[in-house]
Amino acid sequence: MDYKNILFESKNAIAHITVNRPKQLNALNTETIAELSSVITITEKDKTIRCIIITGAEDKAFVAGADIKEFANYSQSEGENLARKGQEILFDLLENCGTPSIAAINGFALGGGLELAMACHIRIASENAKMGLPEVSLGVIPGYGGTQRLANLVGKGKAIEMITTAGMLSADEAKQWGLVNHICSQKELIPMAEKIATKISRNSRMAIAKVIKAVNANFIDGVNGFEVEKEEFGNCFGTAEFKEGTRAFLEKRKPNF
Repeated sequence: MDYKNILFESKNAIAHITVNRPKQLNALNTETIAELSSVITITEKDKTIRCIIITGAEDKAFVAGADIKEFANYSQSEGENLARKGQEILFDLLENCGTPSIAAINGFALGGGLELAMACHIRIASENAKMGLPEVSLGVIPGYGGTQRLANLVGKGKAIEMITTAGMLSADEAKQWGLVNHICSQKELIPMAEKIATKISRNSRMAIAKVIKAVNANFIDGVNGFEVEKEEFGNCFGTAEFKEGTRAFLEKRKPNF
């Protein structure tokens, strides 16, 4: 499928998705969000793909926020619908996708860009990366899950400070806060993401999807994550991948998932 705003490539069981609007610092507009939703949906159904890497074109920005000119004149109801639809078709979709995703943050990740990175399961950043949710400086708040996911990742106090000051974190600060897992040079960013993705791809695709479901359950209001873990643990038994994994262990060989 051809896309106008993103690039897609699949190799070695890894899907590479690049937001390709460098003149707009890879800002998210509704068309780009729809394209990302489409490719993630297709990718999750492809059993040959074991991991997704998302990054931005060129070296200035991962995604430098939403395309503000697109919604500057929206009404209250239009604004709410924008947030609802965006969360549903992309940000929630990505977070709950059974195929793990890695955000390779290669520059500015602001507003919707940081929200996109936070919806991924793993985040790594280049040394020049800058991260923030500056929406309050525009008289609005994060609308794609930023208030919730940032608090889950760094804690309530730090999240409120970061959002209300409209400040930006350096890569080092983001790592100290627990917002990103790793920092590396711009040159090493994609190779590092690929290294992590390759390690993931060696393991059971079925089990990894259940891990994501169980971990996410802890952050869903009214859901007992421990109960989800017990259920999904049991659901692994009797599957072909469980049989292959345990048999390979007992036979002292590598599993073939």
